Amino acid sequence: MSLHIWWLYVTAVFLISATPGPNMLHVMTQSIHHGPRRAIATMAGLMSAILLCLIASALGLGALLKASPRLFDILRYAGVAYLLWLGIKAWRAPVGDAREVGATRARSLRALYGTGLLTGLSNPKLIIFAAALFPQFIDTDRPFAVQLAILVVSFVAIEFGWQCVYALGGVKLARWLAPANRQRLFNRGTGLMFITFGGALLGARA
Repeated sequence: MSLHIWWLYVTAVFLISATPGPNMLHVMTQSIHHGPRRAIATMAGLMSAILLCLIASALGLGALLKASPRLFDILRYAGVAYLLWLGIKAWRAPVGDAREVGATRARSLRALYGTGLLTGLSNPKLIIFAAALFPQFIDTDRPFAVQLAILVVSFVAIEFGWQCVYALGGVKLARWLAPANRQRLFNRGTGLMFITFGGALLGARA
């Protein structure tokens, strides 16, 4: 593919990934609650969501969603419901001694992967990017598979880098959250952000 087009794509993905959103917020909160090593399972789930969305977009799902507003609405409402559920769950999360709270929140790696996958699939930034922008970077006159591989690998590499940054940031933030009042403030702030993301997805259009 054209180097110029690739640079435009990489710049766009870098800025989109750097902007705080459901994916990065979820990685950071999971790193705080379960530690950075177990948060890797969450990151794997988020990466799987990216792969599914980008490949589906390249195969024509983006065009299908544009042609079928009802299908887009079904997916959108499901995503909104999940983000709102995450927001309410975060708002009502328990507070107390950091080690005790972490123990009550211990989850299997499969569960952490699953929440990451669902969070990624409901991410309004990813949905809009995959449906509207991603297909624009594919040149129909060039080999499809090679272009898809380059674009997907580039996106995953950039996204993984930013997720590592947010996960490590969560480790440092966990120390600051030792007092219960700070935990409560963080939980409610996180909950409001997820609810805000849900509202953004609700206002999205195919």
